[in-house]
Amino acid sequence: MCAGKRFSIKKPTKWWVVTSLRRQRWQVERFNREMSSQGRDDPPSPLPLTVSFEHSTVKFTVSRELPVSPIVYCLDAPMTPATATLIDIHGLSFAEVEAWVLARGFKPGNISRLWGHLHRDLATSFDEMTELPRKLRAILQQHFFLNLPTVTLATDSSDGHTRKYLLQLWDQQTIETVEMHFTGRHTACVSSQAGCAMGCVFCATGQAGFSRHLTVGEIVAQVLHVQRALRTRGEKLRNIVLMGMGEPLHNYDAVLAAVDILCDCRGLALGGRRITLSTVGIVPGIRRLADEKRPVNLALSLHGATDADRTSLVPVGKRWPLAELMDACRYYSEKLRRRIFYEWTLIDGVNDSVEHAHSVGRLLQGQDAQVNLIPLNLTVGYDGRPGRSDAAVRFQAILTEYDLPSTVRQRRGIDIAAGCGQLRAAEAVR
Repeated sequence: MCAGKRFSIKKPTKWWVVTSLRRQRWQVERFNREMSSQGRDDPPSPLPLTVSFEHSTVKFTVSRELPVSPIVYCLDAPMTPATATLIDIHGLSFAEVEAWVLARGFKPGNISRLWGHLHRDLATSFDEMTELPRKLRAILQQHFFLNLPTVTLATDSSDGHTRKYLLQLWDQQTIETVEMHFTGRHTACVSSQAGCAMGCVFCATGQAGFSRHLTVGEIVAQVLHVQRALRTRGEKLRNIVLMGMGEPLHNYDAVLAAVDILCDCRGLALGGRRITLSTVGIVPGIRRLADEKRPVNLALSLHGATDADRTSLVPVGKRWPLAELMDACRYYSEKLRRRIFYEWTLIDGVNDSVEHAHSVGRLLQGQDAQVNLIPLNLTVGYDGRPGRSDAAVRFQAILTEYDLPSTVRQRRGIDIAAGCGQLRAAEAVR
């Protein structure tokens, strides 16, 4: 749970403050009771915020205004006047939208129509939702906003298959999203955070540092943006890889809530097997994915087969050594009967030797695993060089001796810094 932030609302009425206090306190208390009843030992505590009212200061907790199963609305970035009193409707699940619509006396048929406008028709304003009653559209505008990130820059790669979007969010923060074209499919590479706290030495996002988590709506909005762009060309999004800026399991709740929305059969209806989540190895998150039986594919950034080698490239290895990480991976594979994709960035003279290949083989032998070899993509903050093609071929041959399948990842968008490990959003607000 992020720390509370201070913001002020100009000239609030006494009625507004008193009503907010009563409603938000009731919702948070009910939310915490529900979490406790579900066996959660650590239900999130209320998020204190400060609202200025004339010469008095009143503390209360902000939560989504929903009649059932309220969720604490975590303000992890400063609010703006345009969004301080509105809720991002793209961040709500179908059940939350359903509860909100029914609580206001509208017919159930409007729920699917509203959801379809948001996630199938890709509406960019409530006025476009002409199938909804005029009264409902007016009320929606009073309570919600559509998350439509501003495209600051769209850059096409000379490879003819990659486009990178620099997207500006409502608080001026910027993130990068990549649209990639492969034979028979289109893939969106989506960010989960502005920046990253993991500090992988060869990754541009890690070199830039961490700014904030993205909200559910901000993650969903990236996918909808790519879908809109593809639709203008008569094409359709097929796959999503959560391999953009940030560590998805560091922002677990928002990322998986976004996945649920994107997989909802009444909306985009993306299959869980068409979504791949990449992690540096957040052990509690991996175990939680297994326990919750999440249908997404899991990719793990390995890059080193001994603790010394790995921590020199991926500092989070100090927190979760390889023995603990491999235990979590075996737990995940055995519980879900699912393969894990291990990512190995080939760095010339660092981890691309015959000895390194044998170390990987011994580490992963017996697991349901596949190794994805990725020649290093150059970044300003790291002076390593990509492994040579003959080293990749030799590496693959050795992995075969351990019955480990492997691939060499197709390079996309390298000339526009859209490749694996190159996303940075240099204009990000710090």
